[in-house]
Amino acid sequence: PDRMRHHRCNDIAVIFQDPMTSLNPFLTIGEQLIEPLIYHPDKSLIQSRSKARERAIQLLDEVGIIDPDSRFDCYPHEFSGGMRQRVMIAMALITKPRLLICDEPTTALDVTIQAQILKLIKKLQQTHEVAVIFISHDLGVVAGIADKVLVMCEGTIRETGNTDSIFYRSQNEYTKKLLAAIPSGPKKLESRVKPENLIRVSHLKTHFNDYSKQKIDGKYSQIKAVDDVSLNISRGEILGLVGESGSGKSTLGRSILQLVPNTAGIVNFGADQLTGLSPRQLVPWRRRMQMIFQDPYASLNPRMTVYETLSEPLLYHGLANRENVLSKVSELMDEVGLARGHMRKYPHEFSGGQRQRIAIGRAIATKPEFIIADEPVSALDVTIQAQILDLILDLVESHNLTMMFISHDLSVVRYISDRVMILHQGVIVEEGKTEELWANPQDPYTQNLLRSIPIADPILERARIENI
Repeated sequence: PDRMRHHRCNDIAVIFQDPMTSLNPFLTIGEQLIEPLIYHPDKSLIQSRSKARERAIQLLDEVGIIDPDSRFDCYPHEFSGGMRQRVMIAMALITKPRLLICDEPTTALDVTIQAQILKLIKKLQQTHEVAVIFISHDLGVVAGIADKVLVMCEGTIRETGNTDSIFYRSQNEYTKKLLAAIPSGPKKLESRVKPENLIRVSHLKTHFNDYSKQKIDGKYSQIKAVDDVSLNISRGEILGLVGESGSGKSTLGRSILQLVPNTAGIVNFGADQLTGLSPRQLVPWRRRMQMIFQDPYASLNPRMTVYETLSEPLLYHGLANRENVLSKVSELMDEVGLARGHMRKYPHEFSGGQRQRIAIGRAIATKPEFIIADEPVSALDVTIQAQILDLILDLVESHNLTMMFISHDLSVVRYISDRVMILHQGVIVEEGKTEELWANPQDPYTQNLLRSIPIADPILERARIENI
């Protein structure tokens, strides 16, 4: 233990995936930065608290925190996700380690912030002369940052080599499978989009009180999560909704489904208006509209078996009775690619991809006409992601579904969507057919998003990072 403690103090540092759960919410970022220096056994590293503060502020400045002197006394919740990750990087470098382990450091970040963090890590690796182990399931990210790649599967190393040889001349079948699973361009499907509009949204606004900002008159400032959005979704269409974290994507989806109260505007399902209906009046519409959430582990009841989860909507909406519910649940499990023998298992007994299949099965159980998929593959590895995307496309075809597919992963949206809308700060800034928008984006925000997409090609990705 003493030898390991010595290495942790002097030689090794880690940057974790989610800085919000890694940083102490009760301490300022300044206190957390200087703590390793104050309690470091090697007192020659820093002589005093004031010197430790100077070193911390210097690192905050180096990792791109604006006005580091004043931000030193801020708490983690006062920073954005990208800024918190910069703080984590500064904390990792504070004791001048020789090895930096980056465990999925950009997975939770939007593509524009991800690109900045990758460039920062590369720069710091060179200026601080530190070795980096960069752990990721995003092959585009690995292509741009790594000199050497190790491919792991089920605890064993399947292939190792320099980055170019792995990406251009891979020998292992598992590596080839990983590379082949990367979404590359649109999925070709037979035309299924009908001319009629199933969903019509007119001047929709969803505002929330900002309880941290109270005006002189006692009222609170408003957070305009969705601000005057109008859109149509044709029957049979997959509409991709793209935006960074905090852009209002999920709120827009929930507003359309009437899961959150609308401040203003109208939502129509076919010829019928949904806005203004009471919860009881919305019950028949709940069967026709469903949602697939981002995290199936959070959205599935941990105390309900797969059978209970899938049978509940069938029984509630009168689509099955006690005599035939078992056969209907079995059919659902077949449709989403789950073994019938797993029917009595609980969510924690499944992998992430399997849990998402359960969530999809629950969504299609009521035979809906419209589904909103909110970041359904963001937490999945690339091979599982490809399987889930293909499953969704198959179900859209076989069930004649209309879908809004919400994501910040532009490659995934391009693969699955017929048409794309770009949302920024609650406002639609651009929309168009998928390939037309990719070929000729007009809005500067859209252009910046597309430039930030990692490319699973080492030469192209290195060039892209250099030009950021």
